[in-house]
Amino acid sequence: MVSVEGISGFDVGEVSMTGEMVRLQMKKKDVDERNPEIKKVLRRSTDKDLEIMQQNKSRERDALTRSRAIARQLKLELKMSEVEIQADGRKATFFYIADDRVDFRELIKLYAGEFRLKVEMRQIGARQEAAKVGGIGSCGRELCCSTWLSDFRSVNTTAARYQNLSINQSKLSGQCGRLKCCLNYELDTYLDALQNFPENAETLQVAKGTAILIKKDIFKNLMWYVLPDSNKQYPLTIERVRKIRQSNLQNVVPDNLEPVEVSTGKPKEDESGFVDLVGQISLKTLEKADRKKKHGQHNKHGQRPAPGQQQQQPGQAGKPPVGGQGGGQQGGGQQGRGNGQGGSGKEKEGKTPPPPPPQRGRRR
Repeated sequence: MVSVEGISGFDVGEVSMTGEMVRLQMKKKDVDERNPEIKKVLRRSTDKDLEIMQQNKSRERDALTRSRAIARQLKLELKMSEVEIQADGRKATFFYIADDRVDFRELIKLYAGEFRLKVEMRQIGARQEAAKVGGIGSCGRELCCSTWLSDFRSVNTTAARYQNLSINQSKLSGQCGRLKCCLNYELDTYLDALQNFPENAETLQVAKGTAILIKKDIFKNLMWYVLPDSNKQYPLTIERVRKIRQSNLQNVVPDNLEPVEVSTGKPKEDESGFVDLVGQISLKTLEKADRKKKHGQHNKHGQRPAPGQQQQQPGQAGKPPVGGQGGGQQGGGQQGRGNGQGGSGKEKEGKTPPPPPPQRGRRR
């Protein structure tokens, strides 16, 4: 961190490059190293210089909020983007965006009286604003303008057409709302590759009609055409296009285009045939469960309850039936008849028979 000359004071900056690289960068920026207007380095920044800088930098956010409110009161058509205060607190630079010319003479007077410092207004574009704000691009990385890109070259839709990109405004625009700067990165490579392609080959005459060029593939050296009344695309080699073009110039119409086969390079997946799995699934379990729901569950020995027999509740297992019907059960589980004394001889001897199992079924 070094202290350098500023406007009626000093400013603090960080040294990022030294040696011969500085002279090369100045030559690239068309800056004369012998220019007397170049600011000088005063000293290495002291702790007091850094403390004063931190105090003034902390005022920038409040100054930005207040400056926007003052501009809104004056009803000026501008957008205040950022405020930078010099390290010694004697000057402030206000960066704004405006579509048309703005008369901010009254605004400067209000800013100077409000913030008690020298005011400088500087207009910037949408790209400069995106560089100051920062963000993440559609590629997943930080914006080029906010990381390493220092000069902004003009970008137009011609660069997208040379690269066979669809003219989609939402996909070709960056965070700033303008065309992406990265459209110019590979433009020179495409222009060099397109020199090998024949010119004036947008249409070709064949027996089936007029073939129209839709795109050029510089990686495979192919030109794609489409015939009228058909949506199928035909890839042609550069040599074939030149031959058809020469034939058309001699008023000769070829029979067909003779397209080439294009392989995607991906292995074809084996398509599995239709498999009938109906005979391999057993439905006996489902049919059995359905039959039990409809007709009731069988008892222990596979016998259904009698039509006139009442269903026992689960909590009444082991109790004798009420009334004249029913009877005790023998050891084999046979039903007795009579007035409730249908037990075997073993009951008379004082032995208690085992309780009958609970019966479940549909009431009749």
